[in-house]
Amino acid sequence: MRLAIAGTYSVGKTLTTIALAHLTGLPRSAAATMRDLLPISVPGKTLEECTPAELIMLIMRRNQERAVNEAALPNGFVSDGSSLHEWAYGTVRVLVGINPNDTVELADVPLTEEIRFYGQVLEQMAVPAKQHAKANYDSFVHLPIEFPLVADGHRPVSERFRALADKLMLRTLRELEIPYYTVAGSVADRLQTIVDIYGFTPASSIDEAIARAEDEYALLDTTPEGQHLSHH
Repeated sequence: MRLAIAGTYSVGKTLTTIALAHLTGLPRSAAATMRDLLPISVPGKTLEECTPAELIMLIMRRNQERAVNEAALPNGFVSDGSSLHEWAYGTVRVLVGINPNDTVELADVPLTEEIRFYGQVLEQMAVPAKQHAKANYDSFVHLPIEFPLVADGHRPVSERFRALADKLMLRTLRELEIPYYTVAGSVADRLQTIVDIYGFTPASSIDEAIARAEDEYALLDTTPEGQHLSHH
């Protein structure tokens, strides 16, 4: 089973994916986070400070790493995100502005030549992103927006951005006819629902999987990007 955990920013994809990997025994696949990529790709900048060209580079870098990691797991995996995510986020930036925060209204976003060209590039990047998703994921688990957005330097800070990105990803899954299931509730509820949907044979108890996932998640670098920058 090649399963992708879908959803926009701050819906709990990473913790759910780690716990599901422990619960099912499927290896977890993931790309480096923007938090990891920003210091080595565009030193000194937060995601909101990146130019359109830099955003395109970051999307390419994440999708390249994602594809390499998935190719190394031919017997199945559970993926934290998918090839559609970076493309969807990038596309929504055309609608809400390159810096998508709550103070920016769509009417205030100038459709400059640079933004217009950026939009055209994203349209073309959709071609391999969609082809990869269709060929490399058997099914998606969609996590709906249930929790408040975590405001830090590597995520946009607009609820409108989250809603638009979520709608675009779901519309794309329907367009590609990739099966998906929306799974809500606590992490324990999600895991039980996923096991029931796909008929997985648990490799551990749900409580144990969550405990191991929380320990693993605690080791991840979750320093807000702004604090990262102040230390460099």
